[in-house]
Amino acid sequence: MSVEHYENFPVASRLMPPALREPVAAIYWFARNADDIADEGEAAPEARLAALELCREQLRVIERGGMPDDPIHARLARTIRAWSLPLPLFHDLLDAFAQDVVKTRYANDTELRDYCRRSADPIGRLLLCLYKVDDAESLAQSDAICSALQLINHWQDVAIDIGKNADGLPPGRIYIPLDTMARFGVTEAHLREARCDDAFRAMMKHLVDDARALMRSGMPLARRLPGRIGWELRLIVQGGLRILQRIEQVDYDVFRRRPKLGRTDWPLIGLKALTYR
Repeated sequence: MSVEHYENFPVASRLMPPALREPVAAIYWFARNADDIADEGEAAPEARLAALELCREQLRVIERGGMPDDPIHARLARTIRAWSLPLPLFHDLLDAFAQDVVKTRYANDTELRDYCRRSADPIGRLLLCLYKVDDAESLAQSDAICSALQLINHWQDVAIDIGKNADGLPPGRIYIPLDTMARFGVTEAHLREARCDDAFRAMMKHLVDDARALMRSGMPLARRLPGRIGWELRLIVQGGLRILQRIEQVDYDVFRRRPKLGRTDWPLIGLKALTYR
């Protein structure tokens, strides 16, 4: 699928130990392909779900010891077998991508965090498998970092998500919990009309503060992991925190300018990663 993507964070960068770049890339392209099926192009929801089910069948082929017949899943199969990666984490990712096709509203934070548990946390856990780290504290901190990154992506993309449609569902996709919107007096009309008033700013400040606190709760993992792995994670963590700063710098008006990282951000991110304690 030929789609250009803006990526906030490095994928299998030069900081990654060379032996891990291939498995990280294999995991990434599996997730990227499935996410594109759910989000990109003009396919009907039924066609998207059918294509995701084909991805799931490829996972079942791997589970049965066979070799998938397409390059992305064949590459993934070799990685899963070489590194003994748990297949349920890949099924969780597919569950989340399928949910994006059929669910466009989240009633509360519990629903949203459950989505993050399946859409983001598996990536961190798979990387910890590659690093041979499996203690409960590290897994919990990895989940916090990954869920925070997912929330940050949602808050920078409020304007993009409301423009996404699915046949038979309410127009647009809203990840902001509906009870949070109600508490701050924000309606769907705010999002459709790109209305950044005091109520919307107060809500976005709450969401930004919550994502930052969640990220910080996972930050000790970046300090604890050794060598290049730790540096990679520190950069990712600081990149996420920098996006939150960018949201604040535009006074929470994510409608008129999408907060994102640019060239000038990376030296600051690198400095913060270097001095992180």
